[in-house]
Amino acid sequence: MRSVPGAGPGASSGAEASTINRVRRVLAIKPFRRLWGVTYLCSVADWLNILALTGLATKLTDNYFAQNFAFVGVVLTGLAPGLLFAPVGGLLADRFDRRKVMVVADLLRCGFLLSIAIVSAPWWLLVGNFLVGSAASMWIPSKEAAVPNLLRRPDQVETANQLGMVMTYGLAVITAAGANAILTGVNTTFHFFPNDDASLSIAKLVVMITGLLYLASAILIATRIPELSLRNVHELPEQKVKAADEEKVGVGQMIADGFRFIRSTPLVRGLLVGAFGAFAAGGAVIGSAKPYSSSLLAGDSAFNLLVLAVFLGLATGMATAPKLARRLAHDRLFGISIIAAALSLLVVALSPHLTIALVGVFFVGIWAGTAFLTGVTIIGSRVEDAIRGRINAIYQLMMKLVLFGTTVTVPLLVGLVHQRNVSVWGNELRIDGTRPVMLGGAAIALVAGLFAYRQMDDKRTEPILSDLRNALRRTPRRVNGFLIAVEGTTAINTAIQAVNLADWLRGGTRPVVVASDPALDDKRLAALVSGASLTGARAQALAAAAVRADIVERHVQPALDAGSVVVMERFVDSPLAHLSAVAGLDSDELEGLADWATGRLRPDLTVLLDSAPNGAPRDKSATLNDQWRVQHLLTEMAEADPERYVVIDADGTDAEVAERIRTALRAVFVGRQASLAPTTEKPVTLPLETLPIDTPEAPRVEAK
Repeated sequence: MRSVPGAGPGASSGAEASTINRVRRVLAIKPFRRLWGVTYLCSVADWLNILALTGLATKLTDNYFAQNFAFVGVVLTGLAPGLLFAPVGGLLADRFDRRKVMVVADLLRCGFLLSIAIVSAPWWLLVGNFLVGSAASMWIPSKEAAVPNLLRRPDQVETANQLGMVMTYGLAVITAAGANAILTGVNTTFHFFPNDDASLSIAKLVVMITGLLYLASAILIATRIPELSLRNVHELPEQKVKAADEEKVGVGQMIADGFRFIRSTPLVRGLLVGAFGAFAAGGAVIGSAKPYSSSLLAGDSAFNLLVLAVFLGLATGMATAPKLARRLAHDRLFGISIIAAALSLLVVALSPHLTIALVGVFFVGIWAGTAFLTGVTIIGSRVEDAIRGRINAIYQLMMKLVLFGTTVTVPLLVGLVHQRNVSVWGNELRIDGTRPVMLGGAAIALVAGLFAYRQMDDKRTEPILSDLRNALRRTPRRVNGFLIAVEGTTAINTAIQAVNLADWLRGGTRPVVVASDPALDDKRLAALVSGASLTGARAQALAAAAVRADIVERHVQPALDAGSVVVMERFVDSPLAHLSAVAGLDSDELEGLADWATGRLRPDLTVLLDSAPNGAPRDKSATLNDQWRVQHLLTEMAEADPERYVVIDADGTDAEVAERIRTALRAVFVGRQASLAPTTEKPVTLPLETLPIDTPEAPRVEAK
């Protein structure tokens, strides 16, 4: 039994296992796994293309000045099509079969690269690379728009994006660099090309191999991933963009409709404006990185350290974004990430020392990675399939356009400011144009982030500072209400102790509500099961989940939103443990069902009643009866997340158990939730064993 069911959303304990399980579930989807492999091939080809064409360009010319611009020429001719044709690529992704678009694009890329190696002319190298980039502008929007349709659930989009970025900017880069080094250096050992033109022949060979990688991608897509042609697999009620019937709409009208959706949809409008600010700040950092490292007077190694810090930050941000997203809505996380990146860039601009600059750059990378992954996740999960390709294309276009523009203009702006040396706290500091440029980039990102937050935020009822503080905590707490679950194997004990606990908590300053376990509402659940003739364990689990979903939506969540303390018996853990241990259902599937039924709602604190079932001796084997197995699983959950659980010895009278609960909770509430603890002890007028369930002193929320 996994520890995750007992933990709240984003709980740190078992987080690594949760990440591994999410990755496994996504990679278990055969069409996505095959597309992931194709992404690897194409990403290796993309990086190898830059290296191969740069090497070939230097071999095709003897002009030293031209050779110095070989890399810049290859990069610019590869980026230019994305700036010009990205919306067209998005249009193709929305209008035509995405699998066919990707196959045609790969065949074109293969053909153009082979022609570059055959023609071997500098002018055709640049023209051919431009055409290869144009084909890439067709391929990328179709691939990004198709990914959500390959997944089983929309909430898997974020994990899929993570895997794609790891492949594109991690494994593919390493593979391409290694392959290029091996291919270009193999002739030194084996002398396949002994003539004077060996280096040119090797460069052509690398370009041809790159083209063949695109051919392999086209074959795999055409023959092994027919699911890429699927449309509208996940129709979500929470999708923010609704496209009209476009089957008979012309090309020009579809492009105009795409931009009209952006103007009229706050979610997408805020997303793109925020992305503009983030990319502008990134371009300011890239364009001024080299002179900025010199201004720190830390030597040439400072530049390498700054580059390393920002890439480590990007990787960290992309890795931690899903954990933050489980605590903070994507709508809020996107804008907040951009604002945090702007503030981090402000620290970099004002930094007097390399150490402070490295920390600031690292955090710029973290928040930039978080914002980028959150942005593509929103597009994949919140934008309807009919227009997703165009939005993806515009998002990618904006990234390239802003990064390209700022990278070109920033050096010019830096050169306008004369250098001067000043002393700050005894340290020599060089002031040049890099710092004003970074300050300007930070200001643009800050304004764009605030605008994006205002446009996209759907949680105006909760203060943002409280929500953010809650998200950054190791053990997050709910902003308004406080949910306490009482779990155990014996239903009547949990019911009595839940009522007694609520009665004691009413001595505090916050309102208290007792919610019954829907699975214990025998009449309602029995009527649902018998009325539908449900006899299987899975069917009954679904019925119980439906009843639980109803009471959470109608009673528990409104009480929490109103700031009440909600005490609920056997909320999730006990039913999950029972169905897993007794009915033999898969724990991972049950966890997903519980997440769906409760809207990922988990208790802030769980009181686990640990007792020997039916009075059996404690040395009795845990495998002899079902109750022992359930108790064992509950104990495992508590051990996996000790900060969220309070384990109480439940042997003895109800009054003794209640006193143990109170003693334990007093210690828990000190310094954490002091307002929950009663200021004065309220005497119990009735014996706890005979306390009525539905007395005015102990109101309950029942599912009628």
